[in-house]
Amino acid sequence: MKTRKAVLEDAVPMSEMLMALTQVGKRSLPSDPDFVRNSYIAHPDAIQCTLAVDDVGQILGLQILKRAAEGNPYGVTPGWGIIGTHVHPDAARRGVGKALIAATREAGQAAGLQNIDATIGKTNDEGLGYYTAMGFEDYKTGEHTISKCLKLA
Repeated sequence: MKTRKAVLEDAVPMSEMLMALTQVGKRSLPSDPDFVRNSYIAHPDAIQCTLAVDDVGQILGLQILKRAAEGNPYGVTPGWGIIGTHVHPDAARRGVGKALIAATREAGQAAGLQNIDATIGKTNDEGLGYYTAMGFEDYKTGEHTISKCLKLA
């Protein structure tokens, strides 16, 4: 497995990977290629979208890192990073998340971030466990969410 930055040509295979998550009930956001291009790869606040791929280039997972803008939908402090992680259902428990967070940490540090927010649904035990295992700590609770912070500085 290796990690690399996503490019616009990755939108269709990224979309297919996200649709696999939708099919098993682990995703409710849109997954079409336009959404992927506009929200993940070419978003104006994007710092980096990292892919984890296998030896033949199949996408095993992706991680998005954006800079929080004023008025962002998560209520994250402007200037912090906002992270999102998605791992193909067939690639769970294979080190994909660890590989992705290593690349995202580097990108966040290079961008001058001091903190990265992960806002996760309170009922998403898998996501909460992942971010805790990666060093994120709880800092805010909403009605349906728990926000965790990874300090880079």
